[in-house]
Amino acid sequence: MSGPGVSLEVVDLAKSWGAVDVLQDVNFGIEPGGFLTLLGPSGCGKSTILRLVSGLDEVSGGQILIGGKDVARIPAAERNIGMVFQNYALFPHMTIAENITYGLNVRKVPKAEKEKALARVAELMALGKLLDRKPSQLSGGQQQRVALARVLVSDRPLVLMDEPLSNLDAKLRVEIRSEIRSLNKKLGITVVYVTHDQSEALSMSDRVVLMNAGNVSQVGTPQELYDRPANTFAAAFIGTPPMNLLSPEDVRAPATFAPEGGMEARDVIFGVRPESLSLGRAGAEFSATARVESLEYEGKVFLVHLIAPSGTRFIAAHSGDGAPEEGSEVTVGWSASQTHLFSKTDGNRRDFTL
Repeated sequence: MSGPGVSLEVVDLAKSWGAVDVLQDVNFGIEPGGFLTLLGPSGCGKSTILRLVSGLDEVSGGQILIGGKDVARIPAAERNIGMVFQNYALFPHMTIAENITYGLNVRKVPKAEKEKALARVAELMALGKLLDRKPSQLSGGQQQRVALARVLVSDRPLVLMDEPLSNLDAKLRVEIRSEIRSLNKKLGITVVYVTHDQSEALSMSDRVVLMNAGNVSQVGTPQELYDRPANTFAAAFIGTPPMNLLSPEDVRAPATFAPEGGMEARDVIFGVRPESLSLGRAGAEFSATARVESLEYEGKVFLVHLIAPSGTRFIAAHSGDGAPEEGSEVTVGWSASQTHLFSKTDGNRRDFTL
């Protein structure tokens, strides 16, 4: 079974296909036994990073340090890495037991040792009653457990997972992601996980690397990405619904409001989370007026879709009694502590004073 994990550090990683730069100056790291998620939209480069770390593709520049050793230019087979893919890649003609122990057979592990490892991982993954079945006789969730078991039985300290839950329904995704996180903590393996689903990233990870168009947008804990997005991309990507981004002409700010760094108020973008907006809040430090465009009932809250005089659309999460009528004019307010500020020029986070 898997032992303690190893550290992973990626330094100035770059990848080009001909004249096209796919990745540029990618830097991040995770401690032994940590859970790091590469998050971002399709085509941002997150799966490319995983392929470079695994050795499936060659790097164009930079270092990949596993346990302090640069493996960027050594064969994949020598990196001691386990991988779990979106498609489970199970052999249909083999039993579940044969699928799980396939790698051990290739490595010519003695029979007694192999059977002991199989028994332990089967118990861990609740597969004991399924070992004699074929993959076609299993559900999607069970097949994914087999794919995980095959990696765990190989005793790899670093496991890479490329969107392993995307083929499962919503209920199973929640169930399996909980199991993966539990295994990470219980076994101490280091996990690097790829997903476009922010709920997976925020709920499972110790650290998140948010990617955008081949560049790292932000690295931090899930709470850091949510509470202090480094730029407008992170602000608009993290959160359901995401952060509202408002133009200065849409916001009433205190007379003493001043962006730091000599910026003018007209050169900034205001950010505020939907749950931070209060309808009809009198005396708020910051406020905006808008017309109610539509309402969405979400059980505990109404999502109030608003449109500002400038035409900017934004959302307030209203949890009070009742909800405003569609077409009505409302005022929303929020505090300075709930206000985020970004530069219009580069989109990066800025501080302000009052």
